[in-house]
Amino acid sequence: MQKPETPRHPDSPGSLLSNLRLYLRRQASSPGRYLLEMVLLESLGWLPTVAGIGIRSLAYRLILTMRGFAAIEKGVRIRFASHVELHHGAYLDQGVYLHACPKGIRVGRNSLVMHGSVLHVYNFRGIPHSGIWIGENSLIGEYNVIRGQGGVRIGDRVYTSPMVQLLAVNHVFDDSSRPFVDQGITAQGITVEDDVWIGAGAIVTDGVTIGAGAVVAAGSVVTRDVPARTLVAGAPAREIREVGSTLQAQEPRTVYF
Repeated sequence: MQKPETPRHPDSPGSLLSNLRLYLRRQASSPGRYLLEMVLLESLGWLPTVAGIGIRSLAYRLILTMRGFAAIEKGVRIRFASHVELHHGAYLDQGVYLHACPKGIRVGRNSLVMHGSVLHVYNFRGIPHSGIWIGENSLIGEYNVIRGQGGVRIGDRVYTSPMVQLLAVNHVFDDSSRPFVDQGITAQGITVEDDVWIGAGAIVTDGVTIGAGAVVAAGSVVTRDVPARTLVAGAPAREIREVGSTLQAQEPRTVYF
């Protein structure tokens, strides 16, 4: 029996013209927006020092939503800037990459996205709950990767250490007779509630909720929900203890604020 053909995705590669259209569709909401965003990003994105930050804080209001004053260092790459919302005191460090299509990226008041981090919604499959939302006074550490196809919601006062990955997407690979790229994806979403600390190199997989006040140890792979005020560690991560349960047993130490 002849195997049925896999339906061709409307954005599949084809002629030079169709490839150009595909490229533009994945860069901005329209060709006009692409031109405007590229002119501003390329002409002003390299300017160094606090002067460059000040100029971008004014000029970038033409292409993204800025509520108050937000600081954008040189060398920040933004795609679908019309879907980016930065609140007062937000900071994007050098080398950050935002791809906000289509539901957008929101960085809350006084939240920082540090050097080399990638916030990538990149949803061209019509997933209705995609996006990345970061609350207030949070810190996204160096070289984090946040994939928001299923939606990633990060609360207030959340700190992620360097090299953390929050991956709200999964490939389906159940049918061994077909390439996994033809089997679609799932995208349930990730929620990180307030006052969570995620240690360096940890990976959080799709469908996970991390409860308020929880701590994820460095190098953990989190594949299921983490209760509030719980320390988890390991691959896959498991519960170690309740946060604060060893407070009386700790030896004296110097704490800095």
